[in-house]
Amino acid sequence: MDKVVAGAAEAVADVGDGVSLAVGGFGLSGVPNVLIDAIHRRGVGGLRVVSKNCGALDTGLAVLLAAGRIARVTGSYIGANKEFARQYLAGELEVELIPQGTLAERLRAGGCGIPAFYTPAGVGTQVADGGLPWRYDGDGGVALASPPKEVREFDGRAYVLEHGIRTDFALVRAARGDRHGNLVFNKAARNFNPLAAMAGKITIAEVEELVEPGDIDPDAVHLPGVFVQRVVALTPEQAAHKRIEKRTTR
Repeated sequence: MDKVVAGAAEAVADVGDGVSLAVGGFGLSGVPNVLIDAIHRRGVGGLRVVSKNCGALDTGLAVLLAAGRIARVTGSYIGANKEFARQYLAGELEVELIPQGTLAERLRAGGCGIPAFYTPAGVGTQVADGGLPWRYDGDGGVALASPPKEVREFDGRAYVLEHGIRTDFALVRAARGDRHGNLVFNKAARNFNPLAAMAGKITIAEVEELVEPGDIDPDAVHLPGVFVQRVVALTPEQAAHKRIEKRTTR
């Protein structure tokens, strides 16, 4: 039941080339930077990433992206990540952009053992009809486009079929966690971390504060330990290191 491992390097030691990763975080909140950096040091590539976005500034998944380690991204937001946009438009990166709520539910469904579900999001657009550019050819043309999806009508309204997501590994960051893997997330960090954790066949959590089993009120647990296989306790310095994407003063 004690899922704590010695460090991030040990936790990701079996993450190899070409694996799929569900990665938590919302912007710069709750991003498992320590685990991502450990994977970067391993030198693996061809990674297939499922995440809300693909890092910002020079942190998070942006580290793997800049090193050319990511082959495919399933996400909902490119944002101000210029390198992400450059690789996508240059045909170096395959990208599946989907509605943010659909991404959240696809992760949750995969974690719950639900193979597919219907949603109205995307009906009447290329999300359902197909034709979204997944990969460009580098000359402005589309090398690979999304296929059409099944659309059915329920109670007079059209819905598109979306599939649940399961990945080889999941990387998440929690504010608190115990040795059994029960996790608590802080504010915006709770948006995608629990869902990513559920989707992973092997879920690795870095925690800012490691506590003993029973120290977290069961009613306060955001993600039960059944979804977590490995726990990495961060040092105080690692836990305190948090970036601000756009600092404003007055």
